[in-house]
Parts: sequence; C-alpha cells; structure tokens
Amino acid sequence: MFRNILAVLALTASLCGVANAEQKETVGNFDIHYMALGSTFLTPSIAKSYGIQRSSYTGIINIAVLDISEASKPAVPVEITGVANNLLDARINLTFKEIREGDAIYYIAEVPYRDDQEINFNIAIKHGNQLNTNLQFKQKFYVE
Repeated sequence: MFRNILAVLALTASLCGVANAEQKETVGNFDIHYMALGSTFLTPSIAKSYGIQRSSYTGIINIAVLDISEASKPAVPVEITGVANNLLDARINLTFKEIREGDAIYYIAEVPYRDDQEINFNIAIKHGNQLNTNLQFKQKFYVE
C-alpha cells in the first residue's frame, strides 16, 4: 500500500504538472523525502484507507526518512512535529499520522488552504541522537 500511495502521488503530480511534487533533503546519513499537494490528487479509495479528508481545500504533507548509511536505505521511525503558516501569518499546528506498511514508514498531515495560497512549513524531525533537524519549505496550493 505504501508503494501504492507514493506511486499515485508521484504519477498524479507528474501528470498534472505539479512543480516540485516530491523533494528531498539530505541531512547527515538521512534522506528526508517530502511532498505537499492537494488531497484531491488521491483517489477516493486511497484517501479513505488512510483516513484523509479528500477536499479541494485540504492539502496533505507526506514525509519519509531513510537511513542512507545502510545499503538497503531502510525507513526509520522519527519524532515529527510541525507548523504551517500562510502569508498573513495564520498558524496551524500539524498533526502527523505515522503509517507503517511492511518496511515502509511515513508520516502524513493535513493542512487547510484557500485558492492560490502559499503556505510555509516548518517541521521538526528527530531520530534518537542521530538526527535532529528542521525542514523548512513552502508550497502554493490551488483549488480545482
């Protein structure tokens, strides 16, 4: 199922021309993969299976952390918290849901938005004593 959601997100993003649909940041021995896009990019069945509200006004943030010091690049569990701010500085605390499927581990949060709205994300990610970083990025959302 993990591969299903990533495949659906990547395929839909590429077909719909979403710029920077998936991004990656390397911090020490870890690759942090992240993407933010409208929840309507998910099929109804995928959204339902993950308990995600599928709406033209709801975005999703998907984050996975991989240990690149090992050949198999396994996913690692992390402590994750985050905040989203729009340009008017309205603050939204993000609630991440951990999803495990086989060896895959990833974290999903929902964020409300309005049409043509840019949102700044500040996400704290920690994995024991090996990783303690803040991931900052912005994403512009559009209503379909």
